[in-house]
Amino acid sequence: MKNFFNITFAILLFAFAFSAFAQDESRASKTWEVQKYDITATLPQAETDRYLTVKAALDLRNVSGAVGSRLTLRISDKAEVSAVRVNNAAADFTKGEEKIGSRNLQRIIVRVSPVQPNQIFSIAVDYKLKTDENTGLVALSPIGSQFLPLSFWYPTPNSWYFARGADYAPVRLQVASANGETIVSSGTQTGNSFEQRLNGQPFFAAGSWDKIEANGVSVFAPKGAEVKSRVNELSALASEVKTFTANFLGTAPDVPIRIVAVRRGAGFSDGGTIFVDESVFRRQRIDAQTAMTVGEAVAKIWIGNAATVGGDGFGVIREGLPQFIATQFLESKYGKEIADVERLRQRTAYAAIVKRDAPLNIVSPLDDYFYTAVSNKGAMIWRLLAKRVGGQDEFFRILQAQIKDGNLNLNEIRQAFSAQKDFLDAAFDQITETNLLVGLPQARGAETKIALRNLGTIDAVAVNILATTQTGEKLTAQSTIQAKSFGEVSFKTTNKIVRVEIDTDKFYPQIDYSDDVAPREFETSDAISGIKRAFDKGEFAMAEKSARTSLQSAPRFDDARIWLARSLLAQNKNAEAEREFRVVLDEKLPTARSLAWANIGLGEIALKSNQNLPAAQFFTEAIRANAEYGATLAARANLNRTGATSGADESIKSFFAQFDKAAISGRKADVDALILAGEMTRFSGGISGQAQEWTTRVLRVEKMDANNALTEVALNVKLLNKNAESGTAVFLLSKIGSGWKLSGVEIFEVR
Repeated sequence: MKNFFNITFAILLFAFAFSAFAQDESRASKTWEVQKYDITATLPQAETDRYLTVKAALDLRNVSGAVGSRLTLRISDKAEVSAVRVNNAAADFTKGEEKIGSRNLQRIIVRVSPVQPNQIFSIAVDYKLKTDENTGLVALSPIGSQFLPLSFWYPTPNSWYFARGADYAPVRLQVASANGETIVSSGTQTGNSFEQRLNGQPFFAAGSWDKIEANGVSVFAPKGAEVKSRVNELSALASEVKTFTANFLGTAPDVPIRIVAVRRGAGFSDGGTIFVDESVFRRQRIDAQTAMTVGEAVAKIWIGNAATVGGDGFGVIREGLPQFIATQFLESKYGKEIADVERLRQRTAYAAIVKRDAPLNIVSPLDDYFYTAVSNKGAMIWRLLAKRVGGQDEFFRILQAQIKDGNLNLNEIRQAFSAQKDFLDAAFDQITETNLLVGLPQARGAETKIALRNLGTIDAVAVNILATTQTGEKLTAQSTIQAKSFGEVSFKTTNKIVRVEIDTDKFYPQIDYSDDVAPREFETSDAISGIKRAFDKGEFAMAEKSARTSLQSAPRFDDARIWLARSLLAQNKNAEAEREFRVVLDEKLPTARSLAWANIGLGEIALKSNQNLPAAQFFTEAIRANAEYGATLAARANLNRTGATSGADESIKSFFAQFDKAAISGRKADVDALILAGEMTRFSGGISGQAQEWTTRVLRVEKMDANNALTEVALNVKLLNKNAESGTAVFLLSKIGSGWKLSGVEIFEVR
């Protein structure tokens, strides 16, 4: 999955809240718990000013069983702390370093007057936060700033990566901006002030959007773009998820829902505010990942915001339970086959790390597989638990009773589902050992027997077995297999059984799914990897065969259908390929990648018939999807083959003429003056003083919205001590005042 949340939380940091006053022998426990954040942030007026000025006040409670007198706050090492006050009195503090992986955090260490257990006190920190380079976590720019929790932009005792859960609390946030930017955060809004009464984390984004109210949801869409259809779809989706979740978890918490278009940080959500990629608004329809992002984000308003989630194994609740709810919603809205495709993606992602993950009750965000494990395996466990207790109505009835007190942890859930103790102990406290195997059919007259095996420790595994005869007849049976044991089912039929599959609904997390089918069809749990491997080798007939095999068990799996269509096209089976590409475009919930490649395929077919205009339209749609680098690169190369042109913007041509001169000037300041501050720092450094030749020819300009344009150019360059190079690049330009500046390199194929 793309995505954050595509914030891809690739920076895995972990801050332990060690305390001399409250620790258990094996795992760190909390001493201080945030009761409220009150933060005032001031954005700089000048583009070149890279500092956010912040005053952060925290109300803290001593939740240990002992008197506390030492407080450690964690914050970014880019924070320049000037003052600390405890209960409104100036306090001395020291700074320390906390090295976590490749990242350093800063500790603010304060001695406080003895704080009794359960006592509350306040601390305030004044600081400036320097933002050297804009990323998905932290960005400071006139075209869009954002400060998300994983940037550690605010002080807190227990970071996002504390083993038993980060700090979540009500938040009051004020953001001052002298440049008229729109500010977005969570909670109720008054001007640029936000009051989040649920438990959240401080964050905000600043930028320029068109705010559109629809279906009870506020959508912050790209400025000046044609987005009405996507706005209606997104807002309706969020509203429907809210109603769906309320049916199971009770009245919706009173918090506004906002959907915000962002260039970076898509997938992040908190307190009802959801970041989605701005490309979503340009696609032909909502894609699968975006639907899941919205679904999970809305579910988290109940699970994590209204009810705090903490303790050992918190991730399986905070991440896994919303994913389960979102997938169940997809099933209710789009049908079981569509939800099963999403479940297929989830278990394929989990299968990639299953042989190296830890038990869910001890896995921590320090582990690089944390989100893959707790969300995907977690969702499977909640689905299986719902089945074992008699269905999702009963499951959610019990769960709703547990969140009424505003807290939720694994211990409470274990007690609430005590009748499932053995199952939950195996699911949460042990690594995945389950592997369900099915044997080859053994025919004996009018009966065929199938051997079954359960290699795992989960007892009484209840599964469906599906048998397919040579005439296409489907036969089903049920069986229960004890842990570390064998089973058998029989089918009364004289027809030859050619295929059998165990656990057809794939309820159980397993170490290997490829042996669920006999005869085995794929060597790994990831069918797509096998199809792609054959395609990349040029074995297109084999890729076609494998894709068709995958589609037999998952006919709505658009990932496999795209590979089928591409394999057919590579064999010049154009009519068949076109039919499959159009099936993908007609799917209810395809991935953005599938949308892009379906359009590329249809464009290539049109080109073969010299239908250049329709071909150009297909390639343009693929570019607008902005799904992946390879697809966008292929679409642009094909679009150039059609001879399609775009209107030349003289102001952009003039900009690049100026940039060419700056590139060979030898003065870094000249180059930096044409690049948006905080963007493309390595690109700028690689040019300045190195470029001996730099010539840009504008090929195509595509206005994305009122303030941004993608520009495809042909480049001829020669850098110091290197051979001359040429090729194509795509730059993102952003309008600052009345002029343009470079703000991104989307493609750079200069060789």
